[in-house]
Amino acid sequence: MQYLTVTIPKKAVTVGSRIGLADTFVSRLVGLLGKSSLDDGAGLLIRPSSGVHTMWMRFAIDVVALDKELRVLKTWQRLPPWRLTPVNFKTHSVLELAPGQIHNLNIEAGDQLALSS
Repeated sequence: MQYLTVTIPKKAVTVGSRIGLADTFVSRLVGLLGKSSLDDGAGLLIRPSSGVHTMWMRFAIDVVALDKELRVLKTWQRLPPWRLTPVNFKTHSVLELAPGQIHNLNIEAGDQLALSS
């Protein structure tokens, strides 16, 4: 799996330096299943995706919905297992992070994210 660094340049914040990229059918299907936790700085960028679920997961996650330009549309903090985010056709990709990261990093709607390898 390819790993990326995700930042919010305007805020000089590194969201994560070990963000996996799920951009194939299989990698999107598997997602974080089988993991028991996520460390700060780790996560998964799922693209394309217009929403996610936490079925069969063992832990809560923070979820960030992004448009095609990687601008934050919406966030869900500490989404517990067995939940769904609404499907939104403006959402182009979804970033899954360790619980608490949205609050700790002050990620909010309108933030522009940047990717680097």
